[in-house]
Amino acid sequence: MNRALTILAGVATTLTLSCWGPAANAAFFGLPRALKFQVERITTESPTLAPMAHTRFCVQYPQDCRVHGIAFRRPHPVALTDERMQDLVAVNRDVNRSIIPQASEGGVLAERWRVSPKFGECHDYAVTKRHELLDRHWPSRSLLLAEVVTSWGPHHLILVVRTLQGDLVLDNLNANIKPWSRTPYQWVRIQSPDNPILWSKVARSAA
Repeated sequence: MNRALTILAGVATTLTLSCWGPAANAAFFGLPRALKFQVERITTESPTLAPMAHTRFCVQYPQDCRVHGIAFRRPHPVALTDERMQDLVAVNRDVNRSIIPQASEGGVLAERWRVSPKFGECHDYAVTKRHELLDRHWPSRSLLLAEVVTSWGPHHLILVVRTLQGDLVLDNLNANIKPWSRTPYQWVRIQSPDNPILWSKVARSAA
C-alpha cells in the first residue's frame, strides 16, 4: 500500500451507504432514453475524506484506483460519440441486470465494494460499471464515483461519467442515463479526476 493510501486508510470516513428505496426496481426495466441537454457540470469544492470502503476497495483492486494515462496532463472530458454512448447504455443495462440486489449486514466495518458480485448493493453496481468502462478503454479521469443522499434519506453511490456534453449518471436505481442535475439527489462528494484515490466535496450550489 502506498503512503497516500495508508494515510487515507487512517482517516477515511465511516459512513455506511444504504442503496435501496422506492425506485430500486427501476434499474431492471426499460432502456435509456435519448439524451437532449445542455452541458451541465458538477462543481467541486475542497478535498474531503474518502469513504472507508473505497480505501479498502483500492487495496483489493489497485488497478481500478490508478490514473490511466499521463498523470500530469489536465483531465479532459471525453467526447460522447455514438460508440461511447453505446458503451454507456450497454454497461449500465448489463450491470443493472447482472447483480441481484441484496442489503449487506454488519454496518460500515463489514462493508466491502466488490466488482461483479452475484449479489450486491449500490456501491457494487457503481464500481462494476466503472471497472467495465475502464476495460473498454475509457479514461479513468472521466469515470468518477460519487456519494449522494436520496430524497427518502439514505446515502447512495453512483457513477458519474464526465463527457464534453455534460456529466452523466449511471445508477442502479434508474435504467435511464441522465444528466447529473436531473437526478433527485443531494450531492455530497465525488472522486477527484486528478487522482482516483482522492475525493472532493460537491459545491453547495450543485447539491
